[in-house]
Amino acid sequence: MWKMLARKSIIPEEYVLARIAAENLRKPRIRDRPRKARFIAKNGACNLAHKNIREQGRFLQDIFTTLVDLKWRHTLVIFTMSFLCSWLLFAMMWWLVAFAHGDMDPSTENPSNSTKWTPCVTCVRSFTSAFLFSIEVQVTIGFGGRMMTEECPLAITVLILQNIVGLIINAVMLGCIFMKTAQAHRRAETLIFSRQAVIAVRNGKLCFMFRVGDLRKSMIISASVRIQVVRKTMTPEGEVIPIHQVDIPVDNPIESNNIFLVAPLIICHVIDKRSPLYDISASDLALQDLELIVILEGVVETTGITTQARTSYVAEEILWGHRFVPIVTEEEGVYAVDYSKFGNTVKVAAPRCSARELDEKPSILIQTLQKSELSHQNSLRKRNSMRRNNSIRRSNSIRRTNSSLIVPKVQFITPEGSQSASET
Repeated sequence: MWKMLARKSIIPEEYVLARIAAENLRKPRIRDRPRKARFIAKNGACNLAHKNIREQGRFLQDIFTTLVDLKWRHTLVIFTMSFLCSWLLFAMMWWLVAFAHGDMDPSTENPSNSTKWTPCVTCVRSFTSAFLFSIEVQVTIGFGGRMMTEECPLAITVLILQNIVGLIINAVMLGCIFMKTAQAHRRAETLIFSRQAVIAVRNGKLCFMFRVGDLRKSMIISASVRIQVVRKTMTPEGEVIPIHQVDIPVDNPIESNNIFLVAPLIICHVIDKRSPLYDISASDLALQDLELIVILEGVVETTGITTQARTSYVAEEILWGHRFVPIVTEEEGVYAVDYSKFGNTVKVAAPRCSARELDEKPSILIQTLQKSELSHQNSLRKRNSMRRNNSIRRSNSIRRTNSSLIVPKVQFITPEGSQSASET
């Protein structure tokens, strides 16, 4: 508006420039804090790139693991090419055996009655027939048109060699396909974590909590949960550690630290003096560059393979003063789990100070609970008064409606002056 008035020469341009400068000074300049890269993604994948690896030959020394780690399209290409190349290689060897023995000579195709020609492999007259015979030998099809004879010891040696090579290829490729289909992280797809974690008071202590569940009926045996805090730290000597991992304990009444994951559980970490979250308050949490990594390990009941599920929580995904809603109910003698409320939370009373301040001043927790109780009572009073007012309004509206339905009495006056009342 000021620029438009200046263009029309209604106000001087110097006044407009001073006005714009004053408005820019009043506006706070808020810069978003650069978001730190996650070390572990929400789906459990490691956000790590390996660069400048010079000793690439180490991967070939463990060829089986390399084949299992490949993508499916690469594995299928290698699976197909290994069989195809072995068939072509031994087809060339069978063709050379037949050529060296003279089976390719046209004169041996129709021998005279005096001499009877015995080839090394019957009906192998070209490379195509040698290729078909190579497939029949390695896959043990045996159509019956082509077969070995005892004329050539070299051909017997090639037959033995091809059988051994074919068995090795079958064992490696089939084992690779089986391991890819039965990988442990496939089972981890049905192990779920809550999208957000919470910090609330439990048993008089501030606790960091998250929920974990298993969607399958087959259980995870000897399941255990570990929590690690990953953050960038600096030592007193000035050394910068970009990924400093610190284990934090999990509150579990069982000494073995195993959990019975038959239904979704809330895993709790008590924020005490041993915890890296001990000095962090609610206002400091948003400014912290930390990541809490959760690792669930166990043995799959059906296959016996050890599986691992991972996730992480950054500062923006931790809700202070919230609690998970209950999702396990008893219906007709059966415990039912409502997974639609798996990650739902409710706001509860919790002190905004750090766990250190709460330990030094226990009265903060009592004051917080008293304020919560007073606010709860006030909300109940307001709710009751609103219900009372609504009921009074409804009763008044009903009375007005009933009064409007009453038929009024009308008096008719005759010309003689007498009055007659009738109802209409």
